[in-house]
Amino acid sequence: MISEKLKLDDVDRKIISLVQEDPNLTHTEIAEKIDRSQPTVGMRIKKLEKSGILQFQPGINFKKVELFLATVEVNSKNPEEIMDMAKCCPFMLNAFRLSGAHNICILLASSKLEKLDTVVNYHFRNNSDVSMASMEVVTEIAKDLILPIDFDSEDHDPNDEVGCGEKCKYKLAKKQGLI
Repeated sequence: MISEKLKLDDVDRKIISLVQEDPNLTHTEIAEKIDRSQPTVGMRIKKLEKSGILQFQPGINFKKVELFLATVEVNSKNPEEIMDMAKCCPFMLNAFRLSGAHNICILLASSKLEKLDTVVNYHFRNNSDVSMASMEVVTEIAKDLILPIDFDSEDHDPNDEVGCGEKCKYKLAKKQGLI
């Protein structure tokens, strides 16, 4: 069970559930809902944050905005390179190592679908280490999905020959020895 693995008791689970439903609840409001004191709730939230279990992350709600969100599934001989790329590229929101038919899944976002297609062409389809790259555009989201977005992606105009060119954060990070 998840709560056992995370070492959460019933009070922690209730606090997390309430915060997930409405991150704007005050400690006092949470305390009233779970029949505990406000200081207890504050201490519990602080403990959960310190352990990394509970995080408050600002971002864009992709269910409410008209941005393109896509997933890219990749088979690569060098998955670490793709993971490093995802740490830098403003179009890549996150990447995941997989254990199934594909070894990487990447979340991409942009205001222009053409930019996403170009990023996939340049970084994956033209990469000799990548044997397969498949992009799927998200057409509907069931629940709120809050993800941070790098607004620098709007300053990049990638193309198939040079990617983002001299502005490419991945190339710059490699050049500086950061990855």
